[in-house]
Amino acid sequence: MTAMAEVSAHVPASASLRTDPPRIPPRTWAVVLAACTGQFLVVLDVSVVNVALPSMRTDLGLSAAALQWVVNAYAIAFAGFMLLGGRAADIYGRKLMFLVGLGVFTLASLAGGLAQEGWQLLAARAAQGLGAAVLAPATLTILTAAVPEGPARTKAIGTWMAVGAGGGAAGGLIGGVLTDALSWRWVLLINVPIGALVLIAAALRITEGRAGDRRRIDLLGAVLVTAGLATVSYGIVQTEAEGWTAAATLVPLSAGTALLAAFVLVEARTAVPLIPLRVFSARAVSSANASMLLMGSATFSMWYFMTVYAQNVLGYTPLRAGLALLPTSVAVVIGSKLAPRLMARTGAKSLAVAGVLVTAAGFGWQSTMGVDGSYLTAICLPGILMMAGAGLASTPLAALATSGADPGDAGLVSGLVNTSRTMGGALGLAVLSTVAAARTAGSADAADITAGYALAFRTASGVLLAGVLLMLLWLPARRRPRP
Repeated sequence: MTAMAEVSAHVPASASLRTDPPRIPPRTWAVVLAACTGQFLVVLDVSVVNVALPSMRTDLGLSAAALQWVVNAYAIAFAGFMLLGGRAADIYGRKLMFLVGLGVFTLASLAGGLAQEGWQLLAARAAQGLGAAVLAPATLTILTAAVPEGPARTKAIGTWMAVGAGGGAAGGLIGGVLTDALSWRWVLLINVPIGALVLIAAALRITEGRAGDRRRIDLLGAVLVTAGLATVSYGIVQTEAEGWTAAATLVPLSAGTALLAAFVLVEARTAVPLIPLRVFSARAVSSANASMLLMGSATFSMWYFMTVYAQNVLGYTPLRAGLALLPTSVAVVIGSKLAPRLMARTGAKSLAVAGVLVTAAGFGWQSTMGVDGSYLTAICLPGILMMAGAGLASTPLAALATSGADPGDAGLVSGLVNTSRTMGGALGLAVLSTVAAARTAGSADAADITAGYALAFRTASGVLLAGVLLMLLWLPARRRPRP
């Protein structure tokens, strides 16, 4: 989500004179709790809406194209402004940005939960993504500033990472419980009381701090890349209804491409760019980010299609759909936990390639889905393969990217890896949803809907195999990343 700090368990020599490690006061752990809760909310809202999508569509009369924007509006705003959020925390203060980000996120959640029209929900989701982009980078810096270096900080960062992984894993289950027991609105409204409590605790407990850098931030760059990505995504979605040669398709595609080109020009000329283009001169950085973008374009959309398949075709309730995807969520956590140990034996490149091949196999298996598919073979086992492989591949790709960066750019590159994955996911969902819709051709028949979803999974499998080829040819063959 954000730039990962170097975690060191090294204890200074002077510490050996102490018989017991220094105690961390309760006030400090209150700060850790606030930071971890903010991170949990950010990650949770990437996935919590998935099981509520069919209910949202029925209640607000959303089209199939609009439904994917409930997911993409959040992802695009989050990815486009995340690096800007990290810079803002350095300049204006991490406490201020934490409070601003959480405040925007909480108010947007309230607006989304009360939405009466589809456009209101989409606008609220985009505002949530903007709040998350400001909030997420501040959570880790607040935590590392509050806890002294050593075992206590290592423990606190481990808690932060586990909470983030737990938010993604719990999203489907929490969304299913809330949608079944109350309504889809509560997958958004639940953020309001939690956000209000954390805001109060953060205002009282967190002390202000900044990096001392008062240079301006690249707001223009963030706006250009976010607007460009959103416009290109809209143009891709238009191809299903209008075709590739219609003005309704060509205009947004051309405009989005122009905005992204303008972003590159701005980054090349501004004194303090959002993404310094020089970082891409390192082969490891550019190849790992390209690989992460391709992998994200497939894996991000998996949650969307698996959820709508379970409910729209197999007839699962939101709660049952959330429970059905729980093993898949656990698989990505296990894969991520195993990756560092395996990487020490195989090397980063080999493990990344193997992980993506496992993911592609899972997507290929999922593409055999049918109208009467059983849970074990139509959801559980292929889902476990898809996400276990993604967990195995993400860590070595991130390690390769950061190992290829200059020490002063390590934090930036870590954030860039997360941005590439999320942006790839937003574009991938737009493309794959269009592929599925073109195959379904507006039919409400379960067999046609399933065939559309299956084609999306086959297409994603092809993208992943192309990613494997790219990694074999472009990723540096380094046995282990530099420390």
